[in-house]
Amino acid sequence: MTGVTRYEDDIIAWANHQARMLREGRFDQLDIEHLAEEIEDVGKSEQRELANRMTLLLAHLLKWQKQPGRRGASWQITIRNQRRGIARRLDETPSLRPKLADFGWWSAVWDDATAQAAQETGFSDFPDICPWPASDVLDQGWLPE
Repeated sequence: MTGVTRYEDDIIAWANHQARMLREGRFDQLDIEHLAEEIEDVGKSEQRELANRMTLLLAHLLKWQKQPGRRGASWQITIRNQRRGIARRLDETPSLRPKLADFGWWSAVWDDATAQAAQETGFSDFPDICPWPASDVLDQGWLPE
């Protein structure tokens, strides 16, 4: 790869070059190891987005439950938007669906959500595990009371 931008120097230029080499069928010019890493990272990025959206959704559901006097349109909008974003993510990447049945994944997401809710509310008496089924959490019409 003489004269070509290296992966370590400029990932965008490197990616553009790799795409060009693929399209031209110049497979001997490909940086296979870094291409494999980048492909794996796409999956990790999708998983992180799902976890981040679920964390934000759960934190807002906790705030909704714990602070009824502070409920408002802003929280409702965040809850609705996160549910829609999660549904879109699951539709576009069906291989993420098993995460919703993975206890370890839920535990990590729940821990992040309770930490976020505790920081924003000052409360710390949250259950150790999520008390709501995924079907309720993702249901556009459901809110904890």
